[in-house]
Amino acid sequence: MAENSFFPITNWSEDDKPREKLMLKGKSVLSDAELIAILIGSGSRNESAVDLSKRILASVENNLNALGKLSISQLINFKGIGEAKAISIIAALELGRRRRAEDAVELMKVTSSKIIFEIMQPIIGELPHEEFWIIYLNNSNKVISKSQLSKGGITGTLVDVRIVFKTALEMGATGLILCHNHPSGTLIPSDADKQITRKLKLAGDSLEIKVLDHLIVTEKNYFSFVDEGIF
Repeated sequence: MAENSFFPITNWSEDDKPREKLMLKGKSVLSDAELIAILIGSGSRNESAVDLSKRILASVENNLNALGKLSISQLINFKGIGEAKAISIIAALELGRRRRAEDAVELMKVTSSKIIFEIMQPIIGELPHEEFWIIYLNNSNKVISKSQLSKGGITGTLVDVRIVFKTALEMGATGLILCHNHPSGTLIPSDADKQITRKLKLAGDSLEIKVLDHLIVTEKNYFSFVDEGIF
């Protein structure tokens, strides 16, 4: 970046212009490509950082979620991207994903299945394997805690009913919401999904801890047992 901040932006290099634009006009006016260009710092002799960023984005149809799934080895296939630049891109997108997860938790009070999806999608929606989570609620339907119960392969995961309710009793939870992801993207509950839902609901009834819903989460959508009337 040039030392003199009063140097006209028209005289800055193509690689430095996004930085100057951010300083003068704020972060919100920058395009995705310009933000990525700031991350990678420079392009090559024949291509600016912005043009290189546009090319990378075009390869994933300008979808930041898809970009976040690229590996280091995939990113360094782009001429002008070395290991350090690839790591910078991956780290920045992972921070964005974590920020989304923290922002969602601030919603706190659960009033609909959509809110549950907003809480859990950043956590499990894009995983290549299946995970089963429990959201613990108080009697005002506010989130006390959320925790991973189990982590499985692509085909499924195991659920220990005793651990679910032991934790609920320790936290003083009066309600639970079950959540797991389908890496395949399908929103159709399996027989095993229905069976574990019935099992947990029955156990909860005997302890006066209500199982309020069960969500199947994918990258872009969700299935709510309650909304679909099969709960």
